[in-house]
Amino acid sequence: MNKNQKIAQLFSPAAFIHDNEENYQAIETLIREQEIGGLTFFHSRHSAAANFEKRAEVLDVSGTFEKLIGLINRYQKAANIPLLISIDGEYGLAMRIENTPQYPFAITLGALKNDAATWVEEVGYRMGLDMKRSGIHLNLAPCADVNTNPDNPVIGYRSFGNMPEKVSKLAFAAYSGMKKAGIGACLKHFPGHGDTATDSHLGLPILHKSKAELQAEELFPFQYGIDRGVELIMVGHLAVPALTGGENIPASISRELITDLLKGEMGFKGLVISDALNMKAVANLYPEPGELEWQAFHAGNDLLCFSDHVSEGITKIAQQASDSAIDTVFEKVMDLKTRLGVLETKPIEVPAFDWESHSQLQQTLAKNYVSVISGEISPEAVQALAKAGKLGFQEFFTASPSRFSEELNLPFSPTEEAEKVILAVFVPSHKPLNQFGMDSEILAQIHQFAKTNPCILVHFGNPLALKYLGEFADFEAVVCAYQGFVETQVHAAAVLNGS
Repeated sequence: MNKNQKIAQLFSPAAFIHDNEENYQAIETLIREQEIGGLTFFHSRHSAAANFEKRAEVLDVSGTFEKLIGLINRYQKAANIPLLISIDGEYGLAMRIENTPQYPFAITLGALKNDAATWVEEVGYRMGLDMKRSGIHLNLAPCADVNTNPDNPVIGYRSFGNMPEKVSKLAFAAYSGMKKAGIGACLKHFPGHGDTATDSHLGLPILHKSKAELQAEELFPFQYGIDRGVELIMVGHLAVPALTGGENIPASISRELITDLLKGEMGFKGLVISDALNMKAVANLYPEPGELEWQAFHAGNDLLCFSDHVSEGITKIAQQASDSAIDTVFEKVMDLKTRLGVLETKPIEVPAFDWESHSQLQQTLAKNYVSVISGEISPEAVQALAKAGKLGFQEFFTASPSRFSEELNLPFSPTEEAEKVILAVFVPSHKPLNQFGMDSEILAQIHQFAKTNPCILVHFGNPLALKYLGEFADFEAVVCAYQGFVETQVHAAAVLNGS
């Protein structure tokens, strides 16, 4: 192979499931002419825009999974060397593909009360099997970010929590589960994106902490994984001046951070993956096509994710990198492909999911994470009030009746006549933008209920949204259910009715 062909194996540009035929053909041309090493699949162009998952377009999403399988087969057929197929599926294929198994968010798994690491590994394993059967070799997950900033606009629900030790153990458990399933996984976003207030899809976050502080918190989960043999780490687009001589340079293009700190001081021997190179934190820094790709390579990245300038990037790296540096990275990438079975890729058929087994897992997990986090609940007292015609019920941000209300199966009275009211809140969005999608007028109604009636709050969704619903002291009890899954609603109802 010549130099350009070796460099091309480092590139994993975006491939969009919902696209037009012209763009599908453009990807095929890229595969044939540039001989790229892989593809990273996204739902659609809007879903992978600067503000990720913002689905502004109207799409016919029926058959998305079947489309994915068809495209993987199509693109693999065009490749001389089989492609490394990756996806960003932190909570399973469902993060990008409709009608596929969705698993709990990391923040939910971080709330597991019993045998957390064991169950997180099982989730990683199940998730990995779904992907492997679908022709995907690498999941760009899990997050090893310690989410110490509750106002973080981009991590939040994607993190296992705000304690470095817990995040370390659970991130490694998720990684181990996926590896057990036969796919690759990576810890992200090095050196740690949890204490930031800027979305790196839109701008450059700057983390002002000393090296000692970073080692105790942000770097801790990555060192934990490195010490246990983690093979892939993704570097994020955030600046950490304490580690770069005071310079506000994105970690993803910093040789000091990747080559000197991560590979040198911390002892990482695996592959480094860049975060998406289209993100504005780095994309706007180098207007000349190919320069960003060279900077990312020079910094120490082994795989270049979501490059918008593949041809120019290959040329630039070929001009400036030494033959030995190119050979070293090429060998690492090919070794990864060998270990993940990429080179033995064959056409795949659309797999069937075991939905019954998936539901059973969801039930088991729900019993483990649904929690009364404030006050106490007496199912007997709830039942007695209902029979006496003194129990009210009101649900918000959901279509009525919810499965939760059906499972309660209690005779409710008008709230104005009730001695106690159950308030079920289904948080519309798991992201913090616009109060997690909660309307201010409806929030005011909830606050009023809590101040004028004894209330039990049942919260379905990102627990970080609880702060908008009032003080815990305003409620007789607070049940945090974390997710809106059917299985979660069923168990939350059981907590209240004692079944």
